[in-house]
Amino acid sequence: MDHDSITSQSQRKIELQSPEDLSYLIANVRNAATTLINQAFPQLPSQPHGEDDLRNQIESLVHEYINKTFGLAAPNLSINGLPISPADLTTTPETYEPFDARKRQRVADLIAQEEKLLEEVAALKRSVPAAAAAEQAARVRDAIRRDEEAVEGTEKAVVDKASEEAGLRVDTLERQDGVERGFREAVEVLGRLKRDMPSVVARMERARVAGEYVLDAK
Repeated sequence: MDHDSITSQSQRKIELQSPEDLSYLIANVRNAATTLINQAFPQLPSQPHGEDDLRNQIESLVHEYINKTFGLAAPNLSINGLPISPADLTTTPETYEPFDARKRQRVADLIAQEEKLLEEVAALKRSVPAAAAAEQAARVRDAIRRDEEAVEGTEKAVVDKASEEAGLRVDTLERQDGVERGFREAVEVLGRLKRDMPSVVARMERARVAGEYVLDAK
C-alpha cells in the first residue's frame, strides 16, 4: 500500500457543502493577499492606477501561488462527498450587493413611472389621430376658401382691366323703367292678339264665304 493511500485512509477530507463555499475561501485568501500587497506597495497620488510594474508582477505571483496551493489541497477537499474538479478552483464567485431598502423603493417608483408613461402613450395613440385629422381638415378648408377668394379676385381684376382697355362700361340705361314697362305692354298685346287671332280669322272666313255667296246670287 502506497503512502497516498495510507494518508487518505488516516486523514479525513475537509467537507464543503457547495462550490460557493470553496469560492468563498479562495476569495477571502485573495482579498487578504491584496490587502497586504496594498500595504507594502501603496498607490502614489501622482501615479496612475495600474502603472506600478513591480506591484503588478508581485500580485501576479501571489495569485499564482494561491491557485497552486488550492490545487494541491484539492485532493483533501470534497463537496458533498464528491471530489473537487479543477473547474471549481477557477470559477469566479458571484458577489451580491447587500439589500438596500432605498434602492428597492427606487426600483418600485421607476416601475410605476414606466407604467404611467405607457398609459399616457396609449392615450396619445388613441387621441392624436383624430385630433390630427380634424386639424388637417380645418387647414384644407381654409386653403380652399383662400384659393376661391383668390380666384374671384383674379377674375374681377381681369374683367375690370379688360373693360378699361376696351373703353366699355355697362351703366344703367336712361329711362330704363319706361323701356321695361313698354316691353311688358307689348308682350301683353301680343299675347292678347295670339289669343284672339283664331276668332278673328273665323269671322273673316265667314265674311268671305258670305260675300262669295252674294256675288254668286247676283
